[in-house]
Amino acid sequence: MALVTPPLLVLDTPALYYRSFHGLPDTIRSPHGRPVNAAKGLLDTISQLVTRWGSRRIIAVMDADWRPDFRTALLPEYKAHRITDPARGTETPPDLEAQLPVIFDALDAFGIPIAEVPGTEADDVIASIVAQGGDEDIVVVSSDRDLIALLEPGRRVCVHRPRTGGRWETMALADLPAAYGVADGTAYRALAALRGDPSDGIPGVPGIGEKTAAKLVAGYGGLDAIVAAAQRGDKEHGLSPRRRENILAHADSVRAGEQVMEGLTDLAVSDFVAAAGGEPDTARIAELGGQWGLERTIARLLAALTGDDVEVRTTERVRETTEHVDEQGGRPAPNGLPTGWAADFCAFDLETTGVDPHSGRIVSAALVPFVGGDEGPARTWLVDPGVEIPEAAQRVHGISTERARADGEPTAVALPQIMDAVRALSASGTTLVGHNIVYDLTVLAAEAVRAGILPSPDALLTDLPPVLDTLVVDRQVDTYRRGPRTLGALAQHYGVSLEDAHDALADARAAGLIALALARSSPALAGTPAAALHDQQTVWKREQAASLQEFLRRKRPTAVVSGDWPLERLD
Repeated sequence: MALVTPPLLVLDTPALYYRSFHGLPDTIRSPHGRPVNAAKGLLDTISQLVTRWGSRRIIAVMDADWRPDFRTALLPEYKAHRITDPARGTETPPDLEAQLPVIFDALDAFGIPIAEVPGTEADDVIASIVAQGGDEDIVVVSSDRDLIALLEPGRRVCVHRPRTGGRWETMALADLPAAYGVADGTAYRALAALRGDPSDGIPGVPGIGEKTAAKLVAGYGGLDAIVAAAQRGDKEHGLSPRRRENILAHADSVRAGEQVMEGLTDLAVSDFVAAAGGEPDTARIAELGGQWGLERTIARLLAALTGDDVEVRTTERVRETTEHVDEQGGRPAPNGLPTGWAADFCAFDLETTGVDPHSGRIVSAALVPFVGGDEGPARTWLVDPGVEIPEAAQRVHGISTERARADGEPTAVALPQIMDAVRALSASGTTLVGHNIVYDLTVLAAEAVRAGILPSPDALLTDLPPVLDTLVVDRQVDTYRRGPRTLGALAQHYGVSLEDAHDALADARAAGLIALALARSSPALAGTPAAALHDQQTVWKREQAASLQEFLRRKRPTAVVSGDWPLERLD
């Protein structure tokens, strides 16, 4: 959808704050110790959306009733499995429920109208806004695939969906044939009813997946035509005898599922649309930022909405400075603070039992956040790998088998925590930085496979945020500089202090500071979006490896240099 004027951004707010709640660590807390991870993640997401779409016209749509009676009457099992508190009939975890007042207060302070209609879900309000949108360009923001059904001819709408690694997918009507094999939203809803959706308790038809459902819908049309074809005994478009039998056996529940997924389009929503683009209450915003420890998040969103450089003074009179970052690149901050990916990233390092990433075991790990150029509180792990730590490895990092066993957490305890920390970065789109990080990530993937956390090493790729490898990037931006490219050599070159080298915390911190130095030295690098920079490094590493291999083969004809990135594959 080509947009000339800024669109109306319609947020499926529950989907977004649930994603933040489950994706960001619950260690993100207010000065009073209350969790604020969902609130922070939602507001940071809105900041990204405002800069991405260039619009401050936003509606935050909410569920007035997450399981409306008119839907459970059609399909009693609709979302029934999500109920966590039968007495209250709610799916909301207590730590998330406690954050909802924070979210509502913040949205109201920013002038973002909260749209909910009694007895209906957010999907219904969104469907009504889209159906009544006329010539308005509308961007629906949601991780819920059901809203793809809103893509219909004559509507000026697209669906903007968060994906893994901090990436976003924008889908318009023209994208449906290639993405799902159907022509429009109505056909997609029929496909979804056949496929089913376990997350919503929509059963579908056993033995029919997405591809088969697409063939049936494309070949026959709607559900009634597909059921009629099954009754006739047709064999085309994937209608095997078993599938015909299952379609007929589940025809009623599939039709009910299709009805349940159809959003209401006649709700009164014009007041919500008219209220979009309200003015922020800066005094109230400053108070909320200090109260909940979200000063930087609050300031970032205020800067995005107003287009100004903002000073937010909290109740503690702490100055917070923000940067306005666009997905197409950062613009220089007036005070020299980093922008783009360099404004918010985490540096990572592992120390292990050996140099082979496929067999090495984690002995220690560190994750160090950098926000606005400042180092934040690190997370560190000392790990008992369950095996003897070789003397050669002990000489490198100084961790003995005895110390690891006495003071370390077992791998079974520490590894899931490390994996969750990396996944949280992916959920928030925060860049992961490391030096020769392909080694660390390959070790992490191998450990996760051994522990049964991942089915294969490549499965880690779906959990990764955008990655920046200071070794690969430094070689690219300063190709002809002589000398080694070790972490110590780069630290010396960029004027970064590296004490206690080969300590996970020290190495992670140094990698983060080198990344900041690289961003300062190369405006083009700093202005490249994190996802694009991640993709570029796969090419750079392959080219660098080929060049090094060619050089080495002048003396050793059989020399092989791996060009794999960000994971080294086991041949």
